[in-house]
Amino acid sequence: MTCRSISVNSKEDWDSASFWLKDRVHTSANVETAVKEILAAVQEKGDAALIDYTTSFDCADFTPPIQISEHDIAYAAAKVTAKERDLIYRAADNIRSFHEHQKENSWITTSADGTILGQRIIPVDAAGLYVPGGQGGNTPLISTLLMSAIPAQTAGVGRIAICTPPRKDGTINSHLLAAAHILNINEVYRVGGAWRIAALAFGTESIAPVDVIAGPGNIYVTTAKRLVQGKVGIDMIAGPSEVLIIADGSADVATLAADMLSQSEHDPLAAAICVTTDKYIAEDLPRELQHQLVDLPRAAIAQKSLDDWGAVIYASSMSVALEVANSIAPEHLELYTRDPWSLLSYIKHAGAIFLGGNSPEPLGDYYAGPNHVLPTMGTARFSSALSVQTFTKKSSIIAASRSFLQSNIANVAALARIEGLEAHARALEIRKR
Repeated sequence: MTCRSISVNSKEDWDSASFWLKDRVHTSANVETAVKEILAAVQEKGDAALIDYTTSFDCADFTPPIQISEHDIAYAAAKVTAKERDLIYRAADNIRSFHEHQKENSWITTSADGTILGQRIIPVDAAGLYVPGGQGGNTPLISTLLMSAIPAQTAGVGRIAICTPPRKDGTINSHLLAAAHILNINEVYRVGGAWRIAALAFGTESIAPVDVIAGPGNIYVTTAKRLVQGKVGIDMIAGPSEVLIIADGSADVATLAADMLSQSEHDPLAAAICVTTDKYIAEDLPRELQHQLVDLPRAAIAQKSLDDWGAVIYASSMSVALEVANSIAPEHLELYTRDPWSLLSYIKHAGAIFLGGNSPEPLGDYYAGPNHVLPTMGTARFSSALSVQTFTKKSSIIAASRSFLQSNIANVAALARIEGLEAHARALEIRKR
């Protein structure tokens, strides 16, 4: 088996056929209990708890300091080849250029009576960014560091702290440190897991607390973010990666398979789905997936992902295909059709939309510029990609004129008394002249 094949003729068909996606990720009570214990331990014991958890899960011989010195960051960065540094610079430039367009301006408006109203856009003071280790530190997630740190820098955040788990020998991959060095970020900590969420939220002897925490992680990290939300801001509650491709008869089957596998190799819980209006693609694609799986380094992971969460869906019309896509609200949506722009206005829910065969999802993961930290598990119905706005807040400005106040005292006092708030009313009336 490579993945399931489904035929749908209507939205109702899809609703009855999509039961297999409902429980893709379920947070058990055991996970939440364990995370609560971690949060409590870090609050109580600080660095000692971080060291205990790091020793148990990441590096048996771990010893302080937890923070990596500026000298060590620079030294590690120097070990990366010039070509690799250039790649990081180029990707960073593209990402920064895109996020510069997201910056919002404060504004002020003045009414005829002289009242001034406005909105002030202000960056948070400090952001904590989590970069997963990736295969024990052997597959450094440079792109995640860039995608998290650059929006924070663009927003104007004064302090950016990066946490990433150490390898078994206690070191951090030089490529990650090179990316931090290129971005002029010198606050990097050798700590991962749910305990780093606790450290960033509550603070320890080595790690000062932050205002916003961003970055992906496993179910324990995600649960920890959910539990500290309110104490700090977070980017989103994200799950495993997913891609949905809408394809018509113009799509190349081999390319479709390659795009699906690019997500399936992430994680056994990743979901790769193709919805096609072409019956020949629907018939050929499962075979092509199996053919391309054979020599993938992560074939076992991709196979498990496709078996459990992959699908090739034959839709009787493009309108049905679009209904399926909007129902799933995928993290990544590829429109691999003759005229993808004609479909764009019909897409209501997607984290990122890739138009045409020249826009594969991995291009967005690394290099194009838009952020790759995206809503998953259907949350694109109401949330957005990590952005500059993740690291800013908005303050309203009110400077009422004397005439506006005097002409509205009675109105506001009346509203306050309807709500039973007499002191509110009197605070207005004491100003009556």
